[in-house]
Amino acid sequence: MGVNKKLHFFQSIHFKIALVFALLLLITFQIVGAVFVQRLKSDNIKSFKQRVELSTYIDNSLISSLNSTNTTEANKKIKKVFEDINNENISEVQVVDAKGTIRGDSDVNTHSLVGQKTTDTEIKQVIYNGRTFTKTTYDKSDNNRYYISITPLLSASGNTNTVVGAVYVKSNMETVYDSINSVVVIFATASLIATAIGLALAIVISRAITRPIDEMKKQTTRIARGDYSGQVHIYGTDELGQLAQAVNNLSVRVEEAQETSEAERRRLDSVLSHMSDGVIATDRRGNITIINEMASDDLNVNADEIIGKSILDVLDIRSQYTLRELLENQDEIILDFSDVEHEQVLNAYFSLIQRESGFISGLVCVLHDVTEQQKIDRERRLFVSNVSHELRTPLTSMRSYIEALNDGAWKDPKVAPAFLQVTQNETDRMIKMINELLSLSRMDSGRVQLELELVNLNELFNYILNRFDMIIDKDNSDNQKENEKNYTIKRDFTKRDLWVEIDTDKFIQVIDNIMNNAIKYSPDGSVITCRLLETHNHVILSITDQGLGIPKKDLGHVFDRFFRVDKARSRAQGGTGLGLAISKEVIEMHNGKIWVDSIEGKGSTFYISLPYEEYEEDAWDEA
Repeated sequence: MGVNKKLHFFQSIHFKIALVFALLLLITFQIVGAVFVQRLKSDNIKSFKQRVELSTYIDNSLISSLNSTNTTEANKKIKKVFEDINNENISEVQVVDAKGTIRGDSDVNTHSLVGQKTTDTEIKQVIYNGRTFTKTTYDKSDNNRYYISITPLLSASGNTNTVVGAVYVKSNMETVYDSINSVVVIFATASLIATAIGLALAIVISRAITRPIDEMKKQTTRIARGDYSGQVHIYGTDELGQLAQAVNNLSVRVEEAQETSEAERRRLDSVLSHMSDGVIATDRRGNITIINEMASDDLNVNADEIIGKSILDVLDIRSQYTLRELLENQDEIILDFSDVEHEQVLNAYFSLIQRESGFISGLVCVLHDVTEQQKIDRERRLFVSNVSHELRTPLTSMRSYIEALNDGAWKDPKVAPAFLQVTQNETDRMIKMINELLSLSRMDSGRVQLELELVNLNELFNYILNRFDMIIDKDNSDNQKENEKNYTIKRDFTKRDLWVEIDTDKFIQVIDNIMNNAIKYSPDGSVITCRLLETHNHVILSITDQGLGIPKKDLGHVFDRFFRVDKARSRAQGGTGLGLAISKEVIEMHNGKIWVDSIEGKGSTFYISLPYEEYEEDAWDEA
């Protein structure tokens, strides 16, 4: 629910209506004033230009003087003409003959220029082309605007007119602009006064209009707070009166609906909050209207973001089902949201939301997480299948040999010992596998305790590898049996002693498993590289072979129980498929990690990372 903030006068609709009216009035005055002033200015300037024009009589006198051959006498006549000019707006009059010589000037300050050539290019241009030139200019020396008119003086000669000179007239226009400015000030003052009066009247009128609206606003605010007791006063039967009546009716209806919905909401919230399963409710179009927290967690979505979205999209079942199919057949649906990082399987149960009339207003979907249950069932089935298969193979083999012995093969001194040896080997393999299964079972139940001791890992790793070197040396001394392989172990250890707390027996078992696999799957004469190095807070062991490698698709499963990359070859070489699974459990019990990198056809590298904390020499001394 929003907070009802108190509005200032300048934020109210009263002021906004009045302001709009006043602005419209002001804009109207501005437009009318601009047109009026512009027209007034144009007329005044036109009238001013007419007033400052020299009469035809003066022009003729000047032309006559310029045509005279007696220059001195002519200049006196021109001066006399200037003295007769009685126009207070004209500031200066200057006459220039056709040769550009100044013949007269009404300004006493510039009499010295008479007889000199004019330097005014505009006067020269008028004499040259015989056209009148006018302009308005501003004089910064006295801050006045002047109107300048240069008119050619033409003398009739036959059928043509000859330019005999030009008259330069400079007139002060300040009187024109002063009168215009006075009119502008009067008009602006009148506009502001009229706008202020209009604003006041508009405020008064807007208050009368907005008073019912203000009361309706207060009533709706009370409704929003849950108070339905108030009523809006109805001032008339116009549109505002009808709106006020509608607000009063709305208040009653909202109160009734609020009581009903509040009771339903409390009941629904109570049910949803106590459910351990996810619940999603939709409208009749399948768009989500309600989702509880458990469903949001199961689907890994934000509840606010999926409200209004289709349940088919949220559950990602649009390609398998339509909304009509869900409405008509509410079967259980298995939803698998598993990916590479995590596994998640949900059971979705659907039911209809129906009114008493039978109208279907939506769906309810209940989500039950069965991930762990399915994982346990799948692992149990896989385990039973693998154990059955692994035990059936040696038992079948033993049965065949025992039947052969029973049928008389025991009498053959050459065949009987071989058959008994195979039976013994298969029995040993089953016993080994059962022991490994028991060992894994104890690890799974947490009944295995590590016997930790501080060990120099360099020496222990080297000791284990020396045992495999001795096997090679023994085989070589015995001229190497036919099925034994020849291999070389290369060591790449850090020179620094690394002391780590481990269970020595179990760690030796892990290295033995990895080394045996490296020897089994490497070709004859290959090199097995063993490394030991220190990183920040960890020691890393690695064993690299030159064997067949592991396909990329199988890398994530090599530590699974009973998993074999080449099942036939592994079983022929006596593998149980449990060695790497046990190795992983042992390393993880040491809070370490084990992983593998491999390139198919080039070999594999198994890595073991163990936590490492450097021991200070002082600690050894104290011990």
